[in-house]
Amino acid sequence: MAQFTLSVNGSSHTVEASPDTPILWVLRDHLKLVGAKYGCGIAQCGACTIHLEGTAIRSCSIPVSEVGDKSITTIEGLSEKGDHPLQKAWIEHDVPQCGYCQAGQIMNAASLIAKNPNPTDKDIDEAMHGNLCRCGTYIRIKKAIKSAASEIQ
Repeated sequence: MAQFTLSVNGSSHTVEASPDTPILWVLRDHLKLVGAKYGCGIAQCGACTIHLEGTAIRSCSIPVSEVGDKSITTIEGLSEKGDHPLQKAWIEHDVPQCGYCQAGQIMNAASLIAKNPNPTDKDIDEAMHGNLCRCGTYIRIKKAIKSAASEIQ
Protein backbone atom coordinates (compact mmCIF):
# COMPACT_ATOMS: atom_id res chain seq x y z
CA MET A 1 0.00 0.00 0.00
CA ALA A 2 1.07 3.53 -0.71
CA GLN A 3 -0.37 6.96 -0.08
CA PHE A 4 -1.51 9.12 -3.00
CA THR A 5 -2.75 12.69 -3.00
CA LEU A 6 -5.17 13.22 -5.87
CA SER A 7 -6.85 16.32 -7.23
CA VAL A 8 -10.41 15.21 -7.94
CA ASN A 9 -13.16 17.60 -9.02
CA GLY A 10 -11.17 20.54 -7.70
CA SER A 11 -10.47 19.09 -4.25
CA SER A 12 -7.43 17.34 -2.84
CA HIS A 13 -7.88 13.80 -1.51
CA THR A 14 -5.33 11.53 0.13
CA VAL A 15 -5.93 7.81 -0.29
CA GLU A 16 -4.05 4.67 0.61
CA ALA A 17 -4.04 2.07 -2.16
CA SER A 18 -1.87 -0.39 -3.97
CA PRO A 19 0.02 1.48 -6.74
CA ASP A 20 -1.46 -0.80 -9.40
CA THR A 21 -5.08 -0.15 -8.35
CA PRO A 22 -7.00 1.30 -11.31
CA ILE A 23 -8.08 4.86 -10.67
CA LEU A 24 -11.68 3.71 -11.26
CA TRP A 25 -11.60 1.69 -8.04
CA VAL A 26 -9.92 4.47 -6.09
CA LEU A 27 -12.70 6.84 -7.18
CA ARG A 28 -15.50 4.37 -6.47
CA ASP A 29 -14.23 2.56 -3.36
CA HIS A 30 -12.14 5.18 -1.59
CA LEU A 31 -13.81 8.45 -2.62
CA LYS A 32 -17.35 7.10 -3.12
CA LEU A 33 -17.63 8.77 -6.53
CA VAL A 34 -19.65 6.11 -8.32
CA GLY A 35 -20.60 7.91 -11.53
CA ALA A 36 -17.88 6.17 -13.55
CA LYS A 37 -18.94 2.57 -14.03
CA TYR A 38 -17.06 -0.69 -14.39
CA GLY A 39 -17.95 -2.20 -17.73
CA CYS A 40 -15.24 -4.32 -19.28
CA GLY A 41 -12.05 -3.69 -17.32
CA ILE A 42 -9.96 -3.50 -20.51
CA ALA A 43 -10.67 0.07 -21.69
CA GLN A 44 -12.95 -1.03 -24.51
CA CYS A 45 -16.48 0.05 -23.51
CA GLY A 46 -16.05 3.59 -22.14
CA ALA A 47 -18.36 3.23 -19.13
CA CYS A 48 -15.48 4.28 -16.86
CA THR A 49 -14.52 7.44 -18.79
CA ILE A 50 -13.26 10.37 -16.72
CA HIS A 51 -11.07 13.37 -17.54
CA LEU A 52 -7.39 13.50 -16.71
CA GLU A 53 -6.19 17.06 -17.30
CA GLY A 54 -9.30 17.58 -19.46
CA THR A 55 -8.69 14.59 -21.71
CA ALA A 56 -11.09 11.66 -21.70
CA ILE A 57 -9.46 8.47 -20.43
CA ARG A 58 -10.63 5.01 -19.44
CA SER A 59 -10.17 4.88 -15.69
CA CYS A 60 -10.34 1.09 -15.49
CA SER A 61 -6.92 0.75 -17.10
CA ILE A 62 -4.91 3.60 -15.53
CA PRO A 63 -3.24 2.73 -12.23
CA VAL A 64 -3.43 5.32 -9.47
CA SER A 65 0.37 5.48 -9.46
CA GLU A 66 0.33 6.99 -12.99
CA VAL A 67 -2.00 9.87 -12.13
CA GLY A 68 0.58 11.93 -10.24
CA ASP A 69 -0.50 15.54 -9.76
CA LYS A 70 -2.78 15.63 -12.81
CA SER A 71 -6.31 16.84 -12.17
CA ILE A 72 -9.16 14.36 -12.40
CA THR A 73 -12.74 15.29 -13.26
CA THR A 74 -15.56 12.79 -12.89
CA ILE A 75 -19.19 13.14 -13.95
CA GLU A 76 -19.88 14.38 -10.41
CA GLY A 77 -17.47 17.27 -11.00
CA LEU A 78 -18.56 18.18 -14.53
CA SER A 79 -21.01 20.74 -13.14
CA GLU A 80 -21.99 21.64 -9.62
CA LYS A 81 -25.73 21.26 -10.18
CA GLY A 82 -25.79 18.70 -12.98
CA ASP A 83 -26.60 21.44 -15.46
CA HIS A 84 -23.69 21.19 -17.87
CA PRO A 85 -24.98 21.78 -21.43
CA LEU A 86 -24.36 18.12 -22.22
CA GLN A 87 -26.32 16.94 -19.20
CA LYS A 88 -29.21 19.19 -20.18
CA ALA A 89 -29.01 18.06 -23.83
CA TRP A 90 -29.02 14.41 -22.70
CA ILE A 91 -32.37 15.03 -21.04
CA GLU A 92 -33.74 17.18 -23.86
CA HIS A 93 -32.95 14.50 -26.46
CA ASP A 94 -34.11 11.64 -24.22
CA VAL A 95 -30.76 9.87 -24.51
CA PRO A 96 -30.66 7.65 -21.41
CA GLN A 97 -32.44 4.35 -21.36
CA CYS A 98 -30.76 1.97 -18.94
CA GLY A 99 -28.27 4.74 -18.12
CA TYR A 100 -25.28 2.53 -17.39
CA CYS A 101 -22.99 4.02 -20.04
CA GLN A 102 -24.24 7.59 -19.84
CA ALA A 103 -21.64 9.10 -17.49
CA GLY A 104 -18.86 7.76 -19.71
CA GLN A 105 -20.64 8.97 -22.84
CA ILE A 106 -21.09 12.47 -21.39
CA MET A 107 -17.50 12.68 -20.17
CA ASN A 108 -16.15 11.63 -23.56
CA ALA A 109 -18.46 14.12 -25.30
CA ALA A 110 -17.40 16.91 -22.90
CA SER A 111 -13.76 16.30 -23.78
CA LEU A 112 -14.65 16.40 -27.48
CA ILE A 113 -16.55 19.70 -27.40
CA ALA A 114 -13.94 21.32 -25.16
CA LYS A 115 -11.39 20.63 -27.89
CA ASN A 116 -13.73 21.01 -30.86
CA PRO A 117 -16.67 23.32 -30.12
CA ASN A 118 -18.27 22.70 -33.51
CA PRO A 119 -17.90 18.97 -34.20
CA THR A 120 -19.10 17.42 -37.45
CA ASP A 121 -20.87 14.07 -37.56
CA LYS A 122 -17.54 12.51 -38.50
CA ASP A 123 -15.79 14.21 -35.57
CA ILE A 124 -18.44 12.90 -33.19
CA ASP A 125 -18.31 9.39 -34.63
CA GLU A 126 -14.51 9.28 -34.31
CA ALA A 127 -14.43 10.75 -30.80
CA MET A 128 -17.25 8.61 -29.46
CA HIS A 129 -16.07 5.38 -31.09
CA GLY A 130 -15.45 2.94 -28.29
CA ASN A 131 -18.10 4.32 -25.94
CA LEU A 132 -20.58 1.50 -26.16
CA CYS A 133 -24.29 1.84 -25.47
CA ARG A 134 -26.15 -1.42 -24.89
CA CYS A 135 -29.44 0.34 -25.62
CA GLY A 136 -28.24 1.72 -28.97
CA THR A 137 -29.04 5.40 -28.40
CA TYR A 138 -26.22 6.55 -30.69
CA ILE A 139 -28.41 8.77 -32.89
CA ARG A 140 -29.77 10.61 -29.84
CA ILE A 141 -26.26 10.86 -28.39
CA LYS A 142 -25.06 12.56 -31.58
CA LYS A 143 -28.02 14.97 -31.54
CA ALA A 144 -27.38 15.80 -27.88
CA ILE A 145 -23.69 16.49 -28.54
CA LYS A 146 -24.54 18.83 -31.42
CA SER A 147 -27.19 20.57 -29.32
CA ALA A 148 -24.80 21.08 -26.39
CA ALA A 149 -21.98 22.25 -28.67
CA SER A 150 -24.25 24.89 -30.21
CA GLU A 151 -25.26 26.10 -26.74
CA ILE A 152 -21.64 26.38 -25.59
CA GLN A 153 -20.54 28.44 -28.61
